[in-house]
Amino acid sequence: MTRNNWVEGQSLPEVTKTVTQEQVNAYADAAHDWSPIHLDADFAAGTQFGKRIAHGMLGLGFVSEMLSLAFPDSWGRSGGLKVRFKAPIFPGETVKISGEVTRVSDSDGEETVTCTVVCVKPDDTEAITGTATVRI
Repeated sequence: MTRNNWVEGQSLPEVTKTVTQEQVNAYADAAHDWSPIHLDADFAAGTQFGKRIAHGMLGLGFVSEMLSLAFPDSWGRSGGLKVRFKAPIFPGETVKISGEVTRVSDSDGEETVTCTVVCVKPDDTEAITGTATVRI
């Protein structure tokens, strides 16, 4: 065990989010990303997805929220993410965000925790996967 009690194999707190079209609309306004794939049902119906999709970065925000819960004093100051967007998240879907500690290291008296992170759709498809690191 390390001085902050993080150990390999330890689960991070799970976060569950139901994505709404209202959230997607608000994200579009905040990010100035008004792509019709996110906002226009008629346009989105003609795409490979067949309907509107949430912004990938909205889903990534949920991942960051989970990491903020796990590392409240460190994530905003020293967290880093490397992710892959694997499947779209549709408004109305409830996604589960989770993670697991894969490595705890100590360098020059500073602990670094490395974790896998995943955002999973209702059908168990992974929407986002990746690795997070945070210095404690």
